[in-house]
Amino acid sequence: MTRDFTLPILREPAPDARLSAPATRRNLDPIHAILRAHAPQSGRALELAAGTGEHALAFAHAFPGLEWQPTDIDAGRLASIATWGALFGPDTLRAPLPLDAATPGWSARHGPVEMILLVNLLHLISKDAAATALTEITRALAPGGTAFVYGPFLRDGQPTSDGDARFHASLRAQDSTTGYKDLAWVQHRLRPLSVRVETMPANNLMLIARAAL
Repeated sequence: MTRDFTLPILREPAPDARLSAPATRRNLDPIHAILRAHAPQSGRALELAAGTGEHALAFAHAFPGLEWQPTDIDAGRLASIATWGALFGPDTLRAPLPLDAATPGWSARHGPVEMILLVNLLHLISKDAAATALTEITRALAPGGTAFVYGPFLRDGQPTSDGDARFHASLRAQDSTTGYKDLAWVQHRLRPLSVRVETMPANNLMLIARAAL
């Protein structure tokens, strides 16, 4: 797939705070394709658990009409996001903010926003934490706003590939409260948003959840 936006070439090791995640690089194009079709053209975009900052950098370039606000809970990732932005970011890429998406009440401080992006977090946190994050997402969206929730999910309580089964089991072995969340459970938690599900590469899904006007 050919990108219609540019991204700086990574050099390893980076001589500063920048981090790079192979999974982030792999899913960049598929996520961009979904955002290109469904993201708002203007307003504020809040990225939760922004990780290395590579998505924030790429999508801030790809969607110049959006004010892109990355957030994360980890100090090292916040430093990485800030460094990527300072070196290569457009003016619309804001400095990262510390935010735990699983903490109740953040929607009142950070909303309303026209767009929310959450990538590969739900399977890494507990069910209670995921429920809080999803509830806060529904409250943080402006009328007509859209949330994008990406990652691996169970279907009818079961993983749908051997690779997913192994990864889900490994997460549960490290922390029994974590692991894949069931698709129907996540959709229920996103009510009253209108939720559309798109199939993504590597057996992932993208939930596109839109608030009523």
